[in-house]
Amino acid sequence: MGKKVKKEVEPPPKDVFDPLLIESKKAATVVLMLNSPEEEILAKACEAIYKFALKGDENKSTLLELGAVEPLSKLLLHEDRIVRRNATMVFGIMASNNDFKKLLKELDIMSSVIAQLAPEEDIVIHEFASLCLANMSVEYTSKVQIFEQGGLEPLIRLLNSPDPDVKKNAVECIYNLVQDFQSRAAVRELNAIPSLLELLKSEYPIIQLLALKTLGIISNDKETRRILEENQGLDHLLKILETKEFNDLHVEALAVIANCLEDIDTMQLIQQSGGLKKLLSFAETSTVPDIQKNAAKAIAKAASDSENRKILHEQEVEKCLITLLGMENDGTRVAASQAISAMSENLASKEYFNSQGIPQLVQLLSNDNDEVREASALALANLTTANPVNANAAAEAEAIEPLINILSCKRDGAVANAATVLANMATQEPLRLGIQSHGVMSAMVEPLHSSNSAVQSTVALTLAAIACDADARTELRNAGGLEPLVKLLHSKHDEVRRHASWAITVCASDEPTALELCKLGALEILEELNLSVRGKNNFSEGAHSKLLDNNLSLKYSQTGYLSSNNIINDGFYDYGQTKPGTKFLSLEEISSQGLTDRRAVLLINSKFPETTPPPSSGDDKILEYYGRSTSSSLRKLSREKSSSPQASPSDEKPELLGRTITSLSKGSTKEKGLRKGKGKKEEEKIKEEEELPVALKVTPAVHLEKKEWLPPADPDLCEYVTEVSRTILPITNLQDQIQVLAQFVAEKMGGPIEKDGLHKFSWELHISEIEFALKSNVIPIGKIKKGIFYHRALLFKVLADKIGIGSSLVRGEYNRAWNEIKLVNDSTKGITGFLPPPQVYIVDLMFHPGNLMKERSAEAERYQFL
Repeated sequence: MGKKVKKEVEPPPKDVFDPLLIESKKAATVVLMLNSPEEEILAKACEAIYKFALKGDENKSTLLELGAVEPLSKLLLHEDRIVRRNATMVFGIMASNNDFKKLLKELDIMSSVIAQLAPEEDIVIHEFASLCLANMSVEYTSKVQIFEQGGLEPLIRLLNSPDPDVKKNAVECIYNLVQDFQSRAAVRELNAIPSLLELLKSEYPIIQLLALKTLGIISNDKETRRILEENQGLDHLLKILETKEFNDLHVEALAVIANCLEDIDTMQLIQQSGGLKKLLSFAETSTVPDIQKNAAKAIAKAASDSENRKILHEQEVEKCLITLLGMENDGTRVAASQAISAMSENLASKEYFNSQGIPQLVQLLSNDNDEVREASALALANLTTANPVNANAAAEAEAIEPLINILSCKRDGAVANAATVLANMATQEPLRLGIQSHGVMSAMVEPLHSSNSAVQSTVALTLAAIACDADARTELRNAGGLEPLVKLLHSKHDEVRRHASWAITVCASDEPTALELCKLGALEILEELNLSVRGKNNFSEGAHSKLLDNNLSLKYSQTGYLSSNNIINDGFYDYGQTKPGTKFLSLEEISSQGLTDRRAVLLINSKFPETTPPPSSGDDKILEYYGRSTSSSLRKLSREKSSSPQASPSDEKPELLGRTITSLSKGSTKEKGLRKGKGKKEEEKIKEEEELPVALKVTPAVHLEKKEWLPPADPDLCEYVTEVSRTILPITNLQDQIQVLAQFVAEKMGGPIEKDGLHKFSWELHISEIEFALKSNVIPIGKIKKGIFYHRALLFKVLADKIGIGSSLVRGEYNRAWNEIKLVNDSTKGITGFLPPPQVYIVDLMFHPGNLMKERSAEAERYQFL
């Protein structure tokens, strides 16, 4: 064997760099290493950065400042598995930093992160890639990117991963994604529900909780609930409720059950299995407020279906809800009230709550929590709707005052609900009067100014329900509530306009309120609405008509027509036809203008001013104050009043002319003396002359006080009313009454006129003389002794209204006006079972007073038109 020769070691090649171990103490140096072409350096640099970032947010910010993100993003798709893994780990940790998230969105590398979820990648990459996506999915724009770039499908696949961290990250990301409806549908289509149900069996509570939260959101969709039922999802959920160790999951489990119970099939299934009874018992016996709250929410959702309400009623759900209503937790009270509200759609449940639920709900109206007050008011609103018994029960529980107090609450829903309860109660007159006595009209003024359409609508409706009383309308008017009500007519919401129109219709039932509404522009707004196809509603036309019906002066001026139902009262005046856009002046405004060149305004005022005593017979000088002496018929009425046993002298009071009690008594006694003989006539005359100056001397003292403006008196009209009442009312035949009245009117207005002699009838000069004498365009109609068509027609209408004869008033052109009356043909009155329609006739007041001309006849046409 030969001697061994030692083999010489070959020196390393001259073109190869010797390995160098580098120890870096600066993060900046390691960041620079991320650009190295060597895989080993890249892997170690990523690992070092991961450990550095893991220490806290400050280090993450430092890495961002050093520009580590961009080179790291390139390494996510590196060929080397270890480099990819370490880079993904850095991304998973860094994604909790908000600045990092913003930068990731700018770099648009979401697809690179999603690519790490591929099945062939190892579990560590899955864990940190899913962690990165879970952190990113909190923001809406990132959710959209993840969904659009196909991230949902691999995430659902990872729900079945053997690694619990991967499952946790994946389900958390899915939970964030399903907040959007598109992702919810995709989750269902990708068959994620069985995997989510499987997670409920996990030994890790956080995974179970996230799975339940995800199911709670996606089960809002009906199709998802069907899939849950097919996969025995309810069994899984009920098992969680029955397991005390899972009490931290009970709230979320109840939320899912609540969604499932919306379906009648699911409700029947859970009832048949005994699960519903367990659920209600669980809700009553639990001491956890959130569990009780969610149980009540589950009942409320289930009660949205009529069939479900029947099932719940059979299970005596009302007892459970009343128990929950008495809990100290406000959230539970709110949920229980909402459930009662839903169950009140069932008539049997509504009756059940009458004695046991309503008093508790009324107590909650005074709760410090506005949300509780809103929910309890909602329950009462539904319980009292179309149910007078429950409305009475609420009143007996003293609900009126707290409900009115809620009207000043800052929570819109509470105000709307409280107003609805008050409206429901106001359908009964005793309750309405009770509500009114608490100052409700003043309390509704503030919510009328609300910008919330629901509040505007319900308060307007409530106002309409209560304002059917004159005192209520007066209170509303004095509180300034009409102005905001009128403004609601401008609302863009149909319901608000509709309810405001209805409220105005009710409020316009008396003349003072109707006049105030007109001053505020309600009439013009309603006219504009009624011309608009879109703005018009069922009540706007009625409101417009009602305003005019209680402002007949304006109605006649605008429309030129008053029906037989439009009864003319004192204070009416014929202003003449007004053109659109022309301001309609009040009588006081016209009077303040004095004498102008416009046409005379005809005034109806058949009563004496309140400050003036009615003239007694014999006081001719005093009667001259009113313009002229009264007729014998008016004297007779005055004598009867003076001699009446009910009218004692002590009841009389000094009025405008300063007449003392003594002088009035003497004046009354004097009337009796006149009827006994002429012997005492001269003596009475001397006494009268002695008393009269005394009365006149005290007149100026009364006028020192500033009096409210009153329209001029019209004693002649007063005499006309007395005379037609005495002479025409005893007549039994309507046609005869009309003819006698027509002849009376014609006589007072200058008598019959020849058709060819109308131009000789100097009525215009007569009117001018009256205007000049009064220094005003306002003329009491009784002063007109020469009148033509429109004077006579107005007087006929006024007197007909006073004695109950139905007559309309129509304005024509060229000073024409006429009255229409309806009569049934006498020849058909005796025929049994035959009731012909009445025929319309025009009353001749000019040429042949009392003549009735059939409507549309040639004779009537000639009377109406030139």
